[in-house]
Amino acid sequence: MKRILLLDKNHPLLQKGLEQLGYHCDKEYQKSKEEVENVIQPYQGIVIRSRFKIDKKFIDAAPNLQFIARVGAGLESIDVEYAHKKGITLIAAPEGNRNAVGEHTLGMLLSLFNHLNRADREIRQGKWLREANRGIELDGKTVGIIGYGNMGKAFAKKLKGFEVTTICYDIKEGVGDANCRQVSLQQFQEEADVVSVHTPHNKSSYKMINTDFIAAFRKPFYLLNTGRGTAVVTDDLVEALQNGKIVGAGLDVLEYEKTSFENLFENKELPKAFAYLINADNVLLSPHVAGWTVESKIKLAQTIVEKVALLK
Repeated sequence: MKRILLLDKNHPLLQKGLEQLGYHCDKEYQKSKEEVENVIQPYQGIVIRSRFKIDKKFIDAAPNLQFIARVGAGLESIDVEYAHKKGITLIAAPEGNRNAVGEHTLGMLLSLFNHLNRADREIRQGKWLREANRGIELDGKTVGIIGYGNMGKAFAKKLKGFEVTTICYDIKEGVGDANCRQVSLQQFQEEADVVSVHTPHNKSSYKMINTDFIAAFRKPFYLLNTGRGTAVVTDDLVEALQNGKIVGAGLDVLEYEKTSFENLFENKELPKAFAYLINADNVLLSPHVAGWTVESKIKLAQTIVEKVALLK
């Protein structure tokens, strides 16, 4: 019987589904990476979220490993090139939480347009400021999506209920569809009123949203990031918020996050730019939960089981 090591807690149907496929599942939720390396040798598969990096050393400690399944959208915590070299199949589950990300992104955008987070806070403080909280409407705006994969497509689908123009920029050609028109970067920066980032962590997206990138936009714009925090240079974002080039920002992810996504800072020092963000009325923050719903927990587990079933 093939054995799978579960390294993070997930919905119970994940283990149940894998066992129904004929696998024996063991759980190791507390051991360190080094401790897991000492016991990984007999396993054919592992299932992980983002607890630690699966690097060359870890892979070498697992000579029988046939697949690595990540209960999430990206594979940046895995040495993909080395895993492929070793003939290991890599599985991710972006289909499981794409709808949640699409809904969360839309919610952030509408909240920013209508000052909902600020207005709520003011009323709780006894302030009734109607004119100061006059919102703007989404109809008639051009929403630009950077990264038109599972998450970008899900957001575009949510926008179909609004009278908006939806455009996308992607390093891959031919990804546009009925919900979104693919354009060049130059045209994207010419037209967008809203920029929503849905890129994975890679060399192309790393620190992509910086001063030069922001300055190239013709109009001031709103920025949303529910992809990876490393795509946005926070210092440059703050500068753009201060000078008005970025009107408001909705950030579910931050460049300060630990690689496990479970904690915010690698150390206790509070970055100056982050101190600005948490005090800015035109910034909305959430703790990397865009894809973190009751339903997505189930769908992520189901997706992993379905993809593992295809290996048999």
